[in-house]
Amino acid sequence: MTSLKQFIRNVRAAKTIADERAVVQKESAAIRASFREESGDSGVRRNNVAKLLYLFTLGERTHFGQIECLKLLASPRFADKRLGYLGTMLLLDENQEVLTLVTNSLKNDLNHPNQYIVGLALCTLGNIASVEMSRDLFPEVETILSSANPYIRRKAALCAMRICRKVPDLQEHFLDKSKLLLQDRNHGVLLCGLTLVTSLAEADEAEDDENGIKDIFRPMVPGLVKTLKGLSSSGYAPEHDVTGITDPFVQVKLLQLLRVLARGDAQVSEQINDILAQVATNTDSSKNVGNSILYEAVLTILDIEADSGLRVLGVNILGKFLSNRDNNIRYVALNTLIKVVAVEPNAVQRHRNTILDCLRDPDISIRRRALDLSFTLINESNVRVLIRELLAFLEVADNEFKPVMTSQIGIAADRFAPNKRWHVDTMLRVLKLAGNYVKEQILSSFVRLIATTAELQTYSVQKLYAALKEDITQEGLTLAGSWVIGEFGDALLKGGQYEEEELVKEVKESDLVDLFETILQSSYAGQIVTQYIITATMKLTTRLSDPAQIERLRRLLGQYGTNLDIEIQQRAVEYGNLFGYDQIRKGVLEKMPPPEIREEQRVLGEATKKRTSKAPKKKAAQAATEDLLLDLMGDMPGNSNGTTNGSQAQSNDLLADIMGGGGSSSSPPPQTTSPPPSNINSIMDLFNTGAAPSPAPMQSQPRAAPQASMDLLGGLGGTSSPPQAAPPVASGPPAHPVYNKNDLQIAFQLKRDANAVQILARFRNTGGFSHLSGVSLQAAVPKSQKLQLQPISSSELDAGQEATQQMRVTGVNGPPPARLKLRLKIGFSGVTEQVDWAEPV
Repeated sequence: MTSLKQFIRNVRAAKTIADERAVVQKESAAIRASFREESGDSGVRRNNVAKLLYLFTLGERTHFGQIECLKLLASPRFADKRLGYLGTMLLLDENQEVLTLVTNSLKNDLNHPNQYIVGLALCTLGNIASVEMSRDLFPEVETILSSANPYIRRKAALCAMRICRKVPDLQEHFLDKSKLLLQDRNHGVLLCGLTLVTSLAEADEAEDDENGIKDIFRPMVPGLVKTLKGLSSSGYAPEHDVTGITDPFVQVKLLQLLRVLARGDAQVSEQINDILAQVATNTDSSKNVGNSILYEAVLTILDIEADSGLRVLGVNILGKFLSNRDNNIRYVALNTLIKVVAVEPNAVQRHRNTILDCLRDPDISIRRRALDLSFTLINESNVRVLIRELLAFLEVADNEFKPVMTSQIGIAADRFAPNKRWHVDTMLRVLKLAGNYVKEQILSSFVRLIATTAELQTYSVQKLYAALKEDITQEGLTLAGSWVIGEFGDALLKGGQYEEEELVKEVKESDLVDLFETILQSSYAGQIVTQYIITATMKLTTRLSDPAQIERLRRLLGQYGTNLDIEIQQRAVEYGNLFGYDQIRKGVLEKMPPPEIREEQRVLGEATKKRTSKAPKKKAAQAATEDLLLDLMGDMPGNSNGTTNGSQAQSNDLLADIMGGGGSSSSPPPQTTSPPPSNINSIMDLFNTGAAPSPAPMQSQPRAAPQASMDLLGGLGGTSSPPQAAPPVASGPPAHPVYNKNDLQIAFQLKRDANAVQILARFRNTGGFSHLSGVSLQAAVPKSQKLQLQPISSSELDAGQEATQQMRVTGVNGPPPARLKLRLKIGFSGVTEQVDWAEPV
């Protein structure tokens, strides 16, 4: 057997984990063998238990030594008891069955004449006492609380706290003794008594009992105030002095107990107001010990029924904390001010500049807390200053801050904007700085603002167009810009100016088409961006006047008629069919009426999902046609599987979210006189709804066109003819086999678009009965290329089931046709394989 010191040296000398494990296992085996020998030498047993405690610190298994700890407790020697109780506290807990054997030893030692052995028993009981042990041994602890020895009296107070927490019914046995502890002149006993009473009062507060323990101790508040006053105003006391402050631990405990007793009681709060003001003004704040007392005093001031002047004093102390060089002090100050700002907003506003300075702190925790506090300070009077500072911080902020910041700035601008021009400029700045992190609700609110502010529509479209010419990397900016340009593109072409320094250069129709083509051909054109621009492109066909540019737009739409994304393909085909009916196209794509902004649709809360209509009932055909108009003019095609920040989510049609009523709020009520001819009647006639007589030119149209457009309308209610099936989707490109093993078949369909290649991966379970789980596909491309990989539609495939996954590779350069090369990692049902695939020649 080796000594403890030698065992520690051997462990530390191990150069590898394997060597250390070998040393530990060898020593554990030797300890077990020594335990089996039942040696009567207590020194050997004590040496083994000491080694077990070292193994415990290493995280090794030590359960086999629990009985040996109990044997040491029965030894009459103090050294054995001390190590035995230490082992018992560390190696056992209240859930161990062996613990029942300890009760008798504890009972004997609690009545021992040696105060240090009594102290060991009290410490052990205070750490591992179970409900049964508490009921069995509380009489001994209650007796010790009346002892004349302060050493064991203070330990008994902490042990009583554990017993009262385990068995609340036993609290009444310690109440009278606790009052005596609060009057004790020994600082150690007073400190432990304050801890016990505070625990009892907090437990009573949690139970919300009106006539409970707190009422028993409230008459002692004057005595506690006197004690605190004596400590705070006393001179140098060498026994309890800590860097010039007398017993800060007792002062902190006194403030905590006074806070619990005064909470919700105006009379007690009045009694302690003066002493709180004295502590807050007389305590030295240049030392960390003094700051701990000041912080506890501030918490007490803010938690009780204090007067306004005292609260302002507390907030000013927290303001001083913000200028401290210690990061911990600044952090707790910011954390506390966040809770205070709702109670004393004006007092916190005085420290606004100091809070804003914390946004530049190197510590990310300080920056995060200062950011949260800054948003709570925004109101009508300071919104310009604070938003300007927050935008400056957004420019250099870490990416993890940007989603929250963009949302909070959008909410603050929506609530406190001094005017709509400032609101538009602020959101434009947010989109330029962090457009990839703007959430859908904020973007929707911005678009709604422009749609309802006619005097700023020209200004907004000019600003968004200029921003997109400079930067197309921000997805939120691209989405907002494409929507506004598609809706108000004619205002951009007309031009106009607001201020001399903001003159906008003349914009040609070809410039708009070039901008859309540039965005679609870039690597930043994700699925959502493509959907927005497809609809904006269709809108521009009625905003432009040059036939050559309209033809360019038509060809641009035609390129997406065979897109691998079924939603984009369907919309492109539907929009292309409308070119055969110019009169209908202009009516369908005319400008949206100003939406009605409802309180529940503001960005302060979640966008409402329930739409209500205020318009009177209409005929079924007319209502269905209006739904068609909304669907066509909406900027986000249905079933979108992305959000503005790139994460997948279900998103509704943006127009429907803006309108808030499915378009019915803008439609006029039925007229008693015959209304003038409208484009709606032409649409109704085109699809034979019987709503109006058909004009002659429309009768000569072939029947194939209406059938091809039925999917656009989704079938009109009230039609006299039976619904016709939608035309089949255009045949896709050929499929190239990639992988065919273990019942999983993978094939690629490729679609080339300028400098990019769109890939649709098709997965199929070819097994007859097998189930494939965890199906995944990862891909890598050369450094000169860029890959955008969408998630798989389903990672679980039953027999015969299929799934799809989309990819987009940009930068595929080389002589035509440039071959595409991918390195694939395929995983399913515990199988992982790597495949190198090249596009067939």
